[in-house]
Amino acid sequence: MSRSEITQIIATVKRQLKLQGLTYRDVAAALDLSEPSVKRLFASEGFTLERLVDICSLLGFTLAEIAQEAQDGQRHVHTLSPEQESELVSDARLLLVAVCALNHWRLADMLAAYRLDEAECLRHLLRLDRLGLITLLPGNRIRLNVARDFDWLPDGPIRRFFREQGMPEFVQGGFDGVGESLDFAHGMLTESARARLQDELRQLRARFAQLHEESLAAPLAQRRGSGLLLALREWEPAAFAALRR
Repeated sequence: MSRSEITQIIATVKRQLKLQGLTYRDVAAALDLSEPSVKRLFASEGFTLERLVDICSLLGFTLAEIAQEAQDGQRHVHTLSPEQESELVSDARLLLVAVCALNHWRLADMLAAYRLDEAECLRHLLRLDRLGLITLLPGNRIRLNVARDFDWLPDGPIRRFFREQGMPEFVQGGFDGVGESLDFAHGMLTESARARLQDELRQLRARFAQLHEESLAAPLAQRRGSGLLLALREWEPAAFAALRR
């Protein structure tokens, strides 16, 4: 195994530890080592094969599966085709399972939270596997196949579904709960000012994605589905436009 392959495997192990909420202390306990020793091993990438196998076992993977995960990480899905997105929105339960999987839920989490039986949930997971969004591993474990910059098509079926059904429900909420807010501003901007504002909105969306990634280390019970709506366009209320000369 080359040094670059080892580096990829260890990076994948670190990511899996984070996703499962495990720490170096947990690894230390599994390897019967001190926590500082484990930190040094990760820093130097000086793991023996036996210790890598033990860590993979702690994560619920075989070393071969972690190696495959590391390899697949180089060719993750960035978008789906319009036909694939159409398949997702054609079945509300399939879309629900897809959203849960994309948010790193386990099969047990889905069954506990929603009125889905195991056979039905597995059937939907297998469809997601065929679509390439996930790989269903032994023990019904779910491996995501999406890149970090994965996104829905700009004017595809998923975004149309959100505009037609999701967005009206979203904006009709009270926005008066803890951590909720709804603000609206209107003004007259130059093209350069609009461009700067759009850049800041892109940065905010990137920050949202970063916080989502960081939150994956917390137990599912401590995470809440959150929506962030960003919008900017040239606009005049219809009532005003009707009065224009």
